[in-house]
Amino acid sequence: MDRIREAALAVQSRGAAAPRVGIILGTGLGGLADAIEVDAAIDYEDLPHFPVSTVMSHQGKLILGTLSGVPVVAMQGRFHRYEGYSHQQIVFPVRVMRLLGADTLIVSAACGGMNPLWSPGDLVVLDDHINFMGDSPLIGPNLDELGPRFPDMSVPYDRELRDAAAAVAMEQRIAVRHGVYVAVPGPQLETRAEYRMLRAMGADVVGMSTVPEVIAARHMDMRVLAIAVITDQCLPDALDEVDIERIIATATAAGPKLTRVVAGVVSRMADEPAVLRGLDTPAAGQAHPAGEGAGDPASEPVS
Repeated sequence: MDRIREAALAVQSRGAAAPRVGIILGTGLGGLADAIEVDAAIDYEDLPHFPVSTVMSHQGKLILGTLSGVPVVAMQGRFHRYEGYSHQQIVFPVRVMRLLGADTLIVSAACGGMNPLWSPGDLVVLDDHINFMGDSPLIGPNLDELGPRFPDMSVPYDRELRDAAAAVAMEQRIAVRHGVYVAVPGPQLETRAEYRMLRAMGADVVGMSTVPEVIAARHMDMRVLAIAVITDQCLPDALDEVDIERIIATATAAGPKLTRVVAGVVSRMADEPAVLRGLDTPAAGQAHPAGEGAGDPASEPVS
């Protein structure tokens, strides 16, 4: 907990308002930050204990400001297991967001589409997920100040937020899908046999992120909305070789649609009261005997 509090205090020192909503911007989707009225932008490397983004299109900044009149904190770039970071490091910023005051997390991500009826550029509101990463950010001593040892995951994605996203999309004449996301560690893309297996398991889309952050958020009783952008089709009987530049270009092209949906959902929260469910404002000198366990990014291998 010491490290989480230290990072939260460093963010608070920039003088921005306490955020209501935390936002994570995935591959090619950093443009949503342009819709935020920015009060402060902080490089990850200037925040204590923060990992540093190593993936192209992830700018590595923490943005504080307002979106649709609501105070927000946004990660312009996230972290992945394939970069060499532990799951505890991956979710470290989400825990900082919660301590800053955010009670809602909105996650965006690029993903591969395995549902044959969907196309690149489609937005997918996640209804559920499958954790196929072989790990969890909650492994190890529980941080009792953040949440329970065995958090419930029966409804990881908030029904009201999903309904709000669907309503906003309809108002904006934006087609959205609803489906199941499966998280894999990466960085290699899947084989034809793996795509068949993941589809048979019930997944509609596949990606290398999102699930660790959602688990950590639900552990802290945050409401969660996740919207993925299909960047390529992953149909085993009609599979093309991966083109990373095309994937990023597809995500970037879908960015304006994503921005309109997210901004619309956030605007509906403007009149809602903030709900801080049992977490205190960061206080210097308070420590938890279990420690944070996120570790120093410099001590972790980076691929």
